[in-house]
Amino acid sequence: MKQKELIGFQGLESYKALCSLAESPIDLTQPGVLNRERINQMVSSACGIKMLYATERVTEGVIAALLRLAEESRLIEKLQSMYSGDVINHIEGYPSDCRAVLHVAVRDFFGESICQSSALDAMVLAKEEFNRLEYFIKKINSTDRFTDLVFVGIGGSELGPKTLYSSLPAYYRSDRKVHFLCNLDPDNASRIARDIDLKKTMVVVASKSGTTLETVTNERYMRFMFEEAGLDPKDHFVSVSCTGTPMDDKNMYLECFHIWDYVGGRFSLTSMIGGVMLAFGLGIDVYREILRGANAMDRAVLNRDIRKNPAMLAALLAVWNRNFLNYPGLAVVPYSDAMRGFCAYIQQVEMESNGKRIDRLGHLVDFNTCPLVFGEPGPNAQHSFFQLLHQGTNITPVEFMGFKESQFGDDLEIDHSTSQDKLLANLFAQSIALATGKQSDNPNQAFPGNRPSHILLSKRLDPYTLGALLSFHEHKAAFQGFIWNINSFDQEGVQLGKVLANRIIDLMVARRKGESGPGMYAEGEAYLDQIESM
Repeated sequence: MKQKELIGFQGLESYKALCSLAESPIDLTQPGVLNRERINQMVSSACGIKMLYATERVTEGVIAALLRLAEESRLIEKLQSMYSGDVINHIEGYPSDCRAVLHVAVRDFFGESICQSSALDAMVLAKEEFNRLEYFIKKINSTDRFTDLVFVGIGGSELGPKTLYSSLPAYYRSDRKVHFLCNLDPDNASRIARDIDLKKTMVVVASKSGTTLETVTNERYMRFMFEEAGLDPKDHFVSVSCTGTPMDDKNMYLECFHIWDYVGGRFSLTSMIGGVMLAFGLGIDVYREILRGANAMDRAVLNRDIRKNPAMLAALLAVWNRNFLNYPGLAVVPYSDAMRGFCAYIQQVEMESNGKRIDRLGHLVDFNTCPLVFGEPGPNAQHSFFQLLHQGTNITPVEFMGFKESQFGDDLEIDHSTSQDKLLANLFAQSIALATGKQSDNPNQAFPGNRPSHILLSKRLDPYTLGALLSFHEHKAAFQGFIWNINSFDQEGVQLGKVLANRIIDLMVARRKGESGPGMYAEGEAYLDQIESM
């Protein structure tokens, strides 16, 4: 990345304009401000997803200034650089990953390729893996050998794939069941073992490095179970890893699928990391539709027209809320029970990507980056943290998600309205209430309003839409990182705890052997003393 592209966003002309506009943002509580015209005009659409943002504290003047920020930050050019396979995962002048960022290549199979230059090679490799998977699944489907799948992974190699699977219950194969083993808590493995017939179970082990502590431990746990049952693990275990890792070994696995170092963990869910499990539990055609939806949004984010690029608009609004209106958080509230896991997925994509305090030159930033992200499906969330959203001392913007139709299509009209009607009514009502508030002589019943939100509205939560939604959030995070000039594609903050955990494990082993002594690791020794005194 060229030096001129690394200028801090506070030095841009648009930054100064936005600071001025933020001194007196629009008052959404004033009568007539949130009207039909405003709601109908403030819409951005792509891939069947409408982003309704009339309840954000913006005017056309603010949007124009945010568009200047996008141009001055060269957002589309930086995205094109990513699509070309340029090395953008790095920090200037310091040891870092120094990799391309090509999760878009693993789903670039639909129409003319959006990948360019060296990224085309990545797309070809990914297409070959997809074809291998399609052949493998056909073989599996031709028999009744496997009815269950245990997915072993953690972090990006578990949370994203699990989110995709759990978001599509209407598409579950009736003859298949998927279980997720990620936690080192042995109760997780024991509970799964009670629910499966090992003879009819496939185990998919996903780890880019092939050495992830939690994954290696749980794989060995599962292998022990198969061996104890007199079964050969090789006949049941499938790996997903980078080529050349300890898990890329066909002497150990029924099949080995591949991922590459230019596909980051939290961005890997549409690769073979999620693909093997999704194709087994949902079917290869459903997995293909997820990829198709993601690819469609990958194309839409290249559009400079903000009315047709909701992901870029969402990123600009997030920067407006975080850096100019100084809001510290973001609540994610999907009005769909199937999307319960989507909140945690967005939490990972945003906080692991942009929870950074240095820029691409290795300098400490002097502005806020990623907000604290949390969430829960609505209306459940209304009976949980919405009290804080409406009347708390901090203002927390909200991203609502809703669907015109239910996924299963089963519903009942009660008192002249369906459950889906009531669900959407609650979604719209909360957005309006947060924006407009309510005046009252009773201070305990007064709602200050001016609490921003936007709505992502789609027709139905189907595989295509789900793929588009995940791509939307991936690109939203990337756009924010481009504006802040931080590296959204590494995760050094994960590493320190891993190193110290390994030191404590070594200490535990040494104690069991009677080899430990004072000073091996004083802090760890103290905590182990507390365990042993119980």
